[in-house]
Amino acid sequence: MSAQAFTLVGFGAQGWGRLLLLAAGLTLMAALCSFVLGSLLGAVGAALKLASSRSLRWIGTFYTTVFRGVPEILVVYLFYFGGSLALTRLMHLAGFPGFFSLPSFIIGVVAIGLVSGAYQTEAYRSACLRLERGQIEAGKACGMSTPVLLWRVIAPQTLRFALPALGNIWQSVLKETALLSIIGLVELLRQSTIASGATRQPLLFYGVAGLLYLVMGQTTALGFRRVEKRLARCWER
Repeated sequence: MSAQAFTLVGFGAQGWGRLLLLAAGLTLMAALCSFVLGSLLGAVGAALKLASSRSLRWIGTFYTTVFRGVPEILVVYLFYFGGSLALTRLMHLAGFPGFFSLPSFIIGVVAIGLVSGAYQTEAYRSACLRLERGQIEAGKACGMSTPVLLWRVIAPQTLRFALPALGNIWQSVLKETALLSIIGLVELLRQSTIASGATRQPLLFYGVAGLLYLVMGQTTALGFRRVEKRLARCWER
């Protein structure tokens, strides 16, 4: 790497290093919020798909079918433009002219969270099906209430079985945050695009962006593996 390249990606007056790190932090924040939202939706979706009611199972199946079958970029577009159009019409009815757009960060988190939740639904559902029915029946025989049984027996083992799949879903969520650049969020990819356009060094900045994505992905993957091993040791004891 030349001296000019070091200057451009550095933290000096002409460097873009600070802005790239801030954008990487925003990328991680968007991914984390989307994953947490997806976890909540996934737990609800799994409960629906495992319910005894046919209507509830249909709702859960409809959710996973739609959001796993539609491209993520299309979901982002639909929520951003559809939500902004609805907000604009409401503001017009209230007497405020002009166009009103929703915050890119919130729309992006909701859109990616819904897609992530559809995949996490299947991860939780398949993990729950691996549980031994005898443990649940034993818990009921011991007088455990449904919330206690869920907290002490079902949830810990479901998380243990689902964790490898959740790690893969997290990696996908982290990369899908790059889609938010199309709705104006200055995350890592968009900041790299801005820097490459200003300096006419696209290969340099896209390469740095790729390296930062790789570092974030591998670092968080290491965290998932450590949690997975720790849970495995707990159950072995």
